[in-house]
Amino acid sequence: MARVGIGAPVRRVEDARFLRGVGRFVDDIAAPGAAHLHVLRSPHAAARLLALDAAAARAMPGVLLVLTAADLDIPGRLRCVTPRHRRDGSPLVQPDWRVLPSDMVRFVGDAVAAVVAETPAQAQDAAERIRMDYEPLPCVTDLAEAVTPGAPAVWPDLAPDNECFHFRLGDAGAVDAGFARAAQVIALDYRISRVSANPMEPRNALATHDPVEDRYTLWTGTQLPHVMRNEIAEYALGVPSNRLRVVSPDVGGGFGMKESPFPEHVLCLLAAKRLGRPVRWTATRTESFLGDSHARDNLSTAELAVAADGTFLAMRVRTLANLGAYLAWQGPVSSTNNVGGLAGVYRTPAICTEVTGLFTHTQPTAPYRGAGRPEAIHAMERLVDLAAERLGMDRVEIRRRNLIRPEEMPFRTGLDYTYDSGDFPRALDLALEAADWAGFAARRAESEARGMLRGIGLAMAIESAGGPHRKPLEEGAEIRFDSGGSATLLVGSHNHGQGHETVFRQIIATRLGLEPGRVRILFGDTDVVAHGRGTIGSRSMMACGAALVGAAEKVVARGKQIAAHLLEAAEADIEFADGMFRVAGTDRSIGIESVARQSYVPGALPDGAELGLGAALVTRPGDATFPNGCHIAEVEVDPDTGETRLLAYTVVDDVGTVINPLLVKGQVQGGVAQGFGQVFGEAILYGDGQLLTASFQDYAMPRAADLSDIVVKSNPVPTATNSLGVKGAGEAGTVGALPALVSAVMDALRDFGVAHLDMPLTPERVWRAKLEGSKGLDVYVQPALGGGA
Repeated sequence: MARVGIGAPVRRVEDARFLRGVGRFVDDIAAPGAAHLHVLRSPHAAARLLALDAAAARAMPGVLLVLTAADLDIPGRLRCVTPRHRRDGSPLVQPDWRVLPSDMVRFVGDAVAAVVAETPAQAQDAAERIRMDYEPLPCVTDLAEAVTPGAPAVWPDLAPDNECFHFRLGDAGAVDAGFARAAQVIALDYRISRVSANPMEPRNALATHDPVEDRYTLWTGTQLPHVMRNEIAEYALGVPSNRLRVVSPDVGGGFGMKESPFPEHVLCLLAAKRLGRPVRWTATRTESFLGDSHARDNLSTAELAVAADGTFLAMRVRTLANLGAYLAWQGPVSSTNNVGGLAGVYRTPAICTEVTGLFTHTQPTAPYRGAGRPEAIHAMERLVDLAAERLGMDRVEIRRRNLIRPEEMPFRTGLDYTYDSGDFPRALDLALEAADWAGFAARRAESEARGMLRGIGLAMAIESAGGPHRKPLEEGAEIRFDSGGSATLLVGSHNHGQGHETVFRQIIATRLGLEPGRVRILFGDTDVVAHGRGTIGSRSMMACGAALVGAAEKVVARGKQIAAHLLEAAEADIEFADGMFRVAGTDRSIGIESVARQSYVPGALPDGAELGLGAALVTRPGDATFPNGCHIAEVEVDPDTGETRLLAYTVVDDVGTVINPLLVKGQVQGGVAQGFGQVFGEAILYGDGQLLTASFQDYAMPRAADLSDIVVKSNPVPTATNSLGVKGAGEAGTVGALPALVSAVMDALRDFGVAHLDMPLTPERVWRAKLEGSKGLDVYVQPALGGGA
């Protein structure tokens, strides 16, 4: 099975349907007689709802139902499950997020009513006839403004600072001691811009209701079907979880945004029950910008204490995190759960951080590819570049001097994490060689001869994957053999582009010796799969893959019992390898598929024996994993326009055991592309509370032509925390891309006194920085929070 098993570069089996256009997405599911839902959204960032008159809308042609807050007979709540605390130790403030508000709107795009009609156009036309009477109020959308005296309060009880929670981690005393003995203190005030996930398939819903069972079904593109079922049933509909079935078929991208329940899910379900017919909703692209969760949006001050020889002594970071107007299902996760990544791959002995979560009149923020890890690595790697500049040291040398060495593993960092494995110096060496770092001076000279500015950037990246650290969540998997000898895998994780249907077959090929064509995989249906946590946080291989390995071991143990009876041997003498059960020391054997078939034959097994072959397992890994690597980016900047062109990108990654090198490479390249988008163009912007970037004319998504070849090399160091030895791969590309790309542009501008620029590095921003730097002005982010942490 070497050609199809673990480690083989098997092409994705999913592509057979996707490339032919026969994937099964929510919009492909037939629903005869389906009505269409349209959501009326607030045009104000903050306003009181004084009156709502839907009479004209209800009289419009084709209209079947109009829903307002007054029409809801369900709890209608969406909740946050991430526990955090305020400064006094009390739980974080969790506002009451209703699917339709009754008194106030708190961001542009807040749902205020829903219309269901025979066609989408009729529903939209009718929604425009709903008369809304608003009293506009002052609003605040910017983090820095949200904490200023007299800033508008998003929630009245939180005046004057809009603070939801305050999170601290690390030994502040040890950090102060490190700073006291530092030869240099490097300080950086920086902003991580707000972005939108923008998956190819927008959010959607198709809802039905069975009046006989009084049971709902929701088809929707989600990363977490079982979580979605429980949250919507228990807290929004107010029914037991077994009264709601959630089906998530093929999904055109998720990136973290599709992990949360949204008001439209609940409204479709309620409308389906009221009307007794299916109800559909699919967001338009502008509606996605207005209604999807956003991400990132942090404002930070970071400081690094450095000895005269470049040794890192201590680090501290203080961050304001924009939560939006409400708390998403895991809203605080991105800003707090992965702050341990601030340690990077270095031996910095003491680190502390504070994160203050703030409400603003904007959409809720939620995890997005990386979920705090890119932000953490960006902080450390930018500080390291600036420290090298301050000390007059080579950027590579200062990193090499501080890298954690493989013989020091396991290594307890200065902030929360304990790395179990990794060879960081080797990753650096491999990347420098693959990117021809030594030959960069000649390439820079060639660019200068053409009047261009060339820069090279370096970032050492590490992340916590599959967490939370020390308490990773469980996952379920089941293997069922049928009476024909074929196997069906039922897995709790969800495949929405990662290639699970391919790699899970590879695991089964290795562990059970089954040809991939004899294996079927089912996922994404809460009526079919007993339990699942879903796919977030680069957890699928370590959590679901490990559960699958455990279930396979149970199958082998059960198979040995059956094989011993069929081969008339003692169970202790039965060996299993490559799909065959053998009697040790003999040529007597039987294949696992034959064992499966015989397990269903009446009389083939002893009287009273359990029939059938299969096993289920719900388990969790021993710990989170720490995928790591080195990213090197090379760019060219046009000094006359500020336009930046990516010339080369190299990644050396340690994702532990590589199940499928083709898919790992694709995951890393995709992550780098998303990081590139944030660095060079993507940014959600507001003006007077209004969203200014509500289309792709204003929100600059990257295109294929913007990217260079992305070379991906492997530096695998398997982990012992799970049975496969795997580390997460899905977010690794994004984690290192942000600092590597920014570093490259700063290197291109180094002769103009430009120390740092915040994302996005648009042509105008780069051009202005070069212009001001050439005039002898320091180009640097002005202090955002004032002083140190």
